[in-house]
Amino acid sequence: MTLSYEAVTARRTLHVVSADGTRVHVEEFGRADGPAVVLAHGWTCSTLFWAPVIRLLSSDFRVIAYDQRGHGRSAAPLTRTGYGTAVLADDLEAVLEAVPPEGERAVLVGHSMGGMTIMAAFGRAAVTSRTAAVLLASTGSGRLLGSTEVLPPRFSSRWLRRFFHRQLLVSRLPLGPITPMSRKAFAYGVLGAAATREQAAFTARIVHACKARQRAAWGRVLAVLDLDTEIAALDVPTAVLVGTHDKLTPKVHAREMAKVLPRCVGLTELPGLGHMTPIEDPEAVASVIRELAAAHAVPSTEVDADVDAVAGQGDAVVEEKSA
Repeated sequence: MTLSYEAVTARRTLHVVSADGTRVHVEEFGRADGPAVVLAHGWTCSTLFWAPVIRLLSSDFRVIAYDQRGHGRSAAPLTRTGYGTAVLADDLEAVLEAVPPEGERAVLVGHSMGGMTIMAAFGRAAVTSRTAAVLLASTGSGRLLGSTEVLPPRFSSRWLRRFFHRQLLVSRLPLGPITPMSRKAFAYGVLGAAATREQAAFTARIVHACKARQRAAWGRVLAVLDLDTEIAALDVPTAVLVGTHDKLTPKVHAREMAKVLPRCVGLTELPGLGHMTPIEDPEAVASVIRELAAAHAVPSTEVDADVDAVAGQGDAVVEEKSA
């Protein structure tokens, strides 16, 4: 199958309103009566990041993707209190309460910061009651600065690596135009050695679209991340996936998570791949999602195909467009 890295046309789009009033952009794809899959992207990305995976799932699933706050078409927080894992959890909770049909449990898929969002949200009844299974892809629960390998260990001290990686996270410097050099830099940092030029260009396009202020603010959150307690309480069938050459969240994180998860149902290590596993091998990611859905997800008997019914739930949802 030839992969496409262009945006997929959503069946409908909407905004949900999070606990602090932040508007979160949501897109829905695929079958209105299919089992629900909810996709949460990572730092500096957007719903576009999931395009190759959405194409592979849309024929059989109701695929729901949303922009994390401060990314894509979701609103940016107005104050510093609008950044943190707790508000990411608020946003996911708002999406789950507003979009999947009543009584349906979805497969939650989180890449990088999206996986951290799921960990942070999972103690909440509104989230646990709507979750059938989880896929944590290319992510970690804490201690990111000490394990990141963008600056190779053999060329630097531990102190220098931590300093460099923190600056990489919190820098507010603009990325500038996309050039052959910037594409190579992104490919080195977040993709495996065998990544194609198209994958490198797609990655650069997504990351460059994230505004510097929001990129740095979320980078500060990631620099002090500690969700070890939360992941130990993630008590649903959970699969873990990682590329063996992931420099941002190396495979040590995946292996540690697999050990502490109460109901880990599998650890998939994709040889030679980097951090952007849904871009580098969307078929492998989609395959794990399908396995989780087949084993654990049951679609609701009530098909929520009526846009007006969703909009009528109250101020939590503001409908924009139905395709």
